[in-house]
Amino acid sequence: MKIMEIEEKTIDDAIEKACREFNVPREKLKIEIISEGSSGFLGLVGSKKACIKASIMSIDAELDTSFEKSDSRSVLQYAPTVEDESDETVTMRAKSVLEGILARMNLDFPVTAEETPEAITLNIKGTGNGLLIGKKGQTLDAIQYIVNRASSRYGRGGKRIIIDTEEYRKRKEESLIALAEKLGQKVKKTNKSVTLSNLNAHDRRIIHLTLQADRSLTTRSRGEGTYRKIIILPSKSA
Repeated sequence: MKIMEIEEKTIDDAIEKACREFNVPREKLKIEIISEGSSGFLGLVGSKKACIKASIMSIDAELDTSFEKSDSRSVLQYAPTVEDESDETVTMRAKSVLEGILARMNLDFPVTAEETPEAITLNIKGTGNGLLIGKKGQTLDAIQYIVNRASSRYGRGGKRIIIDTEEYRKRKEESLIALAEKLGQKVKKTNKSVTLSNLNAHDRRIIHLTLQADRSLTTRSRGEGTYRKIIILPSKSA
């Protein structure tokens, strides 16, 4: 397994570079922080760069290999053509894929499914210890990525598959909304822009939607790749 040691001014910058080097989104990387870095005296003398070790998450590689080599006992036992699929079939297959992943992780947690016109949500009944969530949702995001990837091979009607446990997604959304409102007030008070980095497309959308009704503020995305930066700035019209 390839492991890279990366130094940058900040941890966020180092993680962004790791995403570019491996050409994968943040949720597929295993990150180990070696040094958080320091600015030194007056920001000049004794400054130290942040340093991380980055590698592809082994769970993704192992499960992806098992999907490629799946046999009749695989979690992908049933693979109808896209034309034959009903919404119920898509949901049940995604649920089967997730249950197969949990079995490979030796986790005996029940899974329930909920469907809306826009998405399929699979909820894992966890133990309350955050085992399936991981640091900043890293483990849960990795599992969600794999389920979406496996399901997309046979079509899923354009619906996004969301994996949740212990209401983590709901709590994270509420946290992002509160953060957006707090930073929006800061921008209006100081009349200076604020930048947030290392947000995936879904999280950036929450920030955009939270502030879009405030005509005194504007939000923009900047950068390339999956983890672009979002900027909150005073509206020109205001």
